[in-house]
Amino acid sequence: MCAIGLKNVDVETTDRVATDLSHVTVVIPARNEEASLPLVFGDLPKVGRVILVDNGSTDATAQVARKWGATVVHQPQPGYGAACLAGLAKIQTFIDSGAVAPQIVVFLDADYSDYPELLPELVRPIEQGRADLVLGSRLLGKRQPGAMPPQSVWGNRLACFLMRWLFGATYTDLGPFRAIDHAALCQLGMVDRNFGWTVEMQIKATATGLRTLEVPVPYRRRVGASKISGTLVGSIKAGGKILYTIAKYGMWRTRRPIPIKAVPIEAVHVEAETGR
Repeated sequence: MCAIGLKNVDVETTDRVATDLSHVTVVIPARNEEASLPLVFGDLPKVGRVILVDNGSTDATAQVARKWGATVVHQPQPGYGAACLAGLAKIQTFIDSGAVAPQIVVFLDADYSDYPELLPELVRPIEQGRADLVLGSRLLGKRQPGAMPPQSVWGNRLACFLMRWLFGATYTDLGPFRAIDHAALCQLGMVDRNFGWTVEMQIKATATGLRTLEVPVPYRRRVGASKISGTLVGSIKAGGKILYTIAKYGMWRTRRPIPIKAVPIEAVHVEAETGR
């Protein structure tokens, strides 16, 4: 087992030089986020492609995304992981159609709790060849009061403690705002279809020896009501699945190497509407 050391990068002192981000594809899972999406798209730097995965919305999420020029993918199966997998499947369809594969894939929430304008800070270490996976750590950054409820803060700390104990990985957060080298991502064989997606990626990054950095990022109260951490049932479901995922890979590790096997991307069912 290869343990990864994490280095902290201060976004306040990083040189913010305008850069070409045409090699970056952004995947945004979304469910009923029509109110927040204009803010997200308005702050998002110009990148090569934005894929908005509509995860069963009943509002105008898809229409708003198309208005901003995003590629819209419909994934009716609920689940954060299912939405992310649908986004990756769409990337693969572009590649199969002759498009150049992105160098970097960025995952960003649609509720405007993250700061999209900080995307260059996450991708720069990958561009410079210093990292394969860059995580935006909310616990190392400045959080607006109420942005992360206590159960979310302590749940993240517990999950990171367990990952350090079982796998030797010194993460501080399971934050959704993250950038990863596309080729490295394809080798992880991501399979989780709901709340275990982020922790699965971090465990497998450790198992495969990816170079990982953490960047402190600010975090604010989301637009609208939280569907997960803001509810008791959502918190229990998310926390339970995260702990189950850590335990599963931890128990597997005691018997044999953690399985890293890609699921054929064609097997992921999505319905797509293509924007610019």
